[in-house]
Amino acid sequence: QMELEALRSIYEGDLCFRELSPVSFQYRIGESGDPKAFLIEVSWPETYPQTAPVISMDAFFNNTISSTIKQSILDKLMVEVEANLGTAMTYTLFEYAKDNKEVFMENQPVNTVTSVSNSISIGTPDVPPSKKKEKKEQLSKTQKRKLADKTDNKGELPRGWNWVDVIK
Repeated sequence: QMELEALRSIYEGDLCFRELSPVSFQYRIGESGDPKAFLIEVSWPETYPQTAPVISMDAFFNNTISSTIKQSILDKLMVEVEANLGTAMTYTLFEYAKDNKEVFMENQPVNTVTSVSNSISIGTPDVPPSKKKEKKEQLSKTQKRKLADKTDNKGELPRGWNWVDVIK
């Protein structure tokens, strides 16, 4: 298969490209860690390229992408397929997806990160009020002076300062 050889040599060393089988290939569009990255799988039926390749976005990698967006990407790729029927087009499809990544994903909300942090902060307001009181109250200078007068300046309180007068 000429095309297989071509793909192997074009994408040699390209970490985005995976040959799943001699007739099935995956290509990751976008860096890993990019919330708008997606993965396309192209498989060749026996009659390819006279008939269209099977393009799939079912890879687990795409599980955060809404099905509407997956469908619109597949629709756009199929237009490209129609235009290239009869020719080796896997490379063309991968490159087309790369060139149009932003357009393909423009409606994909990138909120995976924010929604997580929101749910965490929902729980914080009900911190028991007792926690707040543990903070030492800030003393003004005069209050500190009074405290120092009460004690003997080493922070020791005079003996008996807190005795309770039992004998009444």
